[in-house]
Amino acid sequence: MGIKLNPGDKAGIVCCSNGWKREKNKQIRLQEALLKIPLTPVFSPYIMERDSVESGSPMERGQALMDFYRDDSIRSIFDISGGDIANGILPYLDYDVIAGSDKLFWGYSDLTTVINAIYTKTGKASVLYQICNLLYEHGEEQQKHVRDTIFGNGEALFTFPYEFLQGQGMEGVVVGGNVRCFLKLAGTFYFPDLQDKILLLESLGGTAAQMLTYFSQLQHLGVFERVRGILLGTFTQMEQELCRPDVWTLLQRFIGTTLPVAKTAYIGHGPDSRAIMVGEYRRFEQK
Repeated sequence: MGIKLNPGDKAGIVCCSNGWKREKNKQIRLQEALLKIPLTPVFSPYIMERDSVESGSPMERGQALMDFYRDDSIRSIFDISGGDIANGILPYLDYDVIAGSDKLFWGYSDLTTVINAIYTKTGKASVLYQICNLLYEHGEEQQKHVRDTIFGNGEALFTFPYEFLQGQGMEGVVVGGNVRCFLKLAGTFYFPDLQDKILLLESLGGTAAQMLTYFSQLQHLGVFERVRGILLGTFTQMEQELCRPDVWTLLQRFIGTTLPVAKTAYIGHGPDSRAIMVGEYRRFEQK
């Protein structure tokens, strides 16, 4: 997984995408949950939304993240946001500092942009996971998985079941994440080289129309010809609404019959989701 932490270590808490709405006690609840692990949270000054969706300007939010990277007392960094605006901070990050750091960055959804940019610019892996899962219906189980994994007592947080829909196995460095947010990086300096990678795709919103749009764009970028395989996470709206055609049926139109594809119900936006390292080599085999 990378660096292991010690009980009581300080964790930087940032909000690089949409600011939190001023929900009563949510920040206090997160602080209490982290202290129980135990980690000591240190919150960025840019957490709550201000006049609009932003908790601060892109420069302010990017600087808050870099402050935690430069602070030797901070041992890991967790983003607690999601939404739409995380890619705005990318020009304000110091990738040389990030490359020289042993800290892991954790985030999900819209933070797909930051996680893949970090890999592209530094070669470093980050964790696709939302630490606020500690607060939800599977919170007790999530706390145990986080505690055991970060303190070196196994890899439960990074272990999840999957099944192959096509092929028998695949291996390579994992890139991607939320498909809508990943595609924001297309055509930029932050889009990873997809040659021989495993492409992770998941989504919160969107039905067949949106998935056809995203898969078409990936096809136009030549992605499906370059990757070694695809790992499908959860596609929350499509699965909740039992959309037909489903994601796998749609994807088959774009990839042919030889590219390995696996599916898991444990990577994405569900409160029971596990974590995966983006930017790290991973092997998946039919079991």
